[in-house]
Amino acid sequence: MAGVIPIGLDIGSSSVRAVEVRRTKDEYNLINFGQIPLPPGTMQAGIIADQMAVTSALKQLWTACKFGTKKVVLGVTNPQLVVRETSVSNLPAKELRRSLPFQVRDLIPLAVERSLLDFRPLEEPGDDSNVRGLLIAMPKDAVMDLIHAVDKAGLHVVNVDLASFALLRSASRLDAQVEALVDIGAAVTSVIVHADGEPLFVRTVPRGGSEITESIATRLGIPAPEAEALKCRFGLHGDDRPDAATAVAEAIRPLISELRSSFTYLASGERQKQVTRIALCGGGALMPGLAEHVQTQLGVSVVYADSASRLRDLRKARQRGFDSFLPSAAVSIGLTLGATS
Repeated sequence: MAGVIPIGLDIGSSSVRAVEVRRTKDEYNLINFGQIPLPPGTMQAGIIADQMAVTSALKQLWTACKFGTKKVVLGVTNPQLVVRETSVSNLPAKELRRSLPFQVRDLIPLAVERSLLDFRPLEEPGDDSNVRGLLIAMPKDAVMDLIHAVDKAGLHVVNVDLASFALLRSASRLDAQVEALVDIGAAVTSVIVHADGEPLFVRTVPRGGSEITESIATRLGIPAPEAEALKCRFGLHGDDRPDAATAVAEAIRPLISELRSSFTYLASGERQKQVTRIALCGGGALMPGLAEHVQTQLGVSVVYADSASRLRDLRKARQRGFDSFLPSAAVSIGLTLGATS
């Protein structure tokens, strides 16, 4: 299997998703894709709650899709994720990995001995004594639990990548604007702000489509399945009930407030960057009227991200339903685009 690019594997709140590509010269051709739903409660804000359910879903996915390899790049996120710009000593890669826990011990709220740490340079190190970049810290147990679930499905994790960086890789538009990519999932919303591909701000918000549905159900006094149908079919336009549109707008308010506070923090920080465009993706972004509502509330241009813009040869995939898979596929696509053989 030499030269085969590992599968991009995204274990989301409501389903497991995987994408397979083949590289030809400077292009990536889509070879295969698929997803299997997870039972409710299997994943909670990026943390695995039912390892057996994840393993079972992965086995079903590989059996159904017949992917060409069992090697995967796994996307991870977590409410306790820390991504912070800092400078560390300019050392060779192996020495930096060993010294990183001692260099950043006072910079993160997590105990370094129980964390997975990484550092992503934002500049060429050169001969300077320090190098500027992004420090990444995440609870170790949460990541290892996911890896164990994947291993038990007979798959091999060759690398672990931050879901937000995968999102940046697949869905970003490289231009002069400061763009916020907002991936709205069932229980988690990932936000990464970048300028021409350089990450400026990363945040995981423990809010998503399920919370919105529950809020609508409570406000209108209707069952959750009816609230979900209302959200997906009518969204912020509401149906024939006079209070439906208001209920949906109130349900989305907490998420919009989280976005507003994140952008305000970025604008007032050291970088003082103002978000000028928001690109939405994820299943939760499909709510009718959402883009227009977010644009009105935040006063920023809102578009829908094109997560497949870096893929080629999509004709056969579209015949298999790729267009319905695509809204939730940004992370899995970005994972395999960043994978190495």
